Amino acid sequence: VLGTVMTVARGNPASHEVLVDSWPHFSIVLTRLRPEDHKDPKDYYTNQLSVFYRDKGALQALLEGTEAVTRERAFQILGMQDGLDEAVQEVASARGLKVE
Repeated sequence: VLGTVMTVARGNPASHEVLVDSWPHFSIVLTRLRPEDHKDPKDYYTNQLSVFYRDKGALQALLEGTEAVTRERAFQILGMQDGLDEAVQEVASARGLKVE
């Protein structure tokens, strides 16, 4: 996430965007390729999301109730914090989706 923030601040040659729930006191940061640059909605390699969160509830809220993560696209979500896998599994299960 920090690497993407730095890349965006330096001209953004990779066409990424950084989304936060609030600034400067954020609970979650999500980085992704800009939606207009997604070429194939089934290509989860180019539809990678990186996430950093301070609160697991903020992650679940992001996954459940925003357009930042949409069901119309295959995607990979990358993060290293405890609870990421469980939150993704819970939201996917509630929506009747399969997660690999």
